[in-house]
Amino acid sequence: MIRLARFGAKKKPSYRVVVIEKERARDSRSVEVVGTYNPIRQPAEVKLDHERIEYWIKKGAQPSETVARLLKKHPAAAAEPVAS
Repeated sequence: MIRLARFGAKKKPSYRVVVIEKERARDSRSVEVVGTYNPIRQPAEVKLDHERIEYWIKKGAQPSETVARLLKKHPAAAAEPVAS
């Protein structure tokens, strides 16, 4: 499962986008960190490793509703054509 793990101080959350086994607790040990999300910044700061997220989705990992919304809002940049 691909979901958010909360970090940061009280009342100042920041999140890591992690690949984790579904049965594990929210902030327990993850398999891999594939991005970050900071909702406190204006506008919210989102950094995602789209290549690794696609790899895990192909392996069967399901994104949570929040992660799916972040992926939809911040899609991977299209590959730029190489000038010849």
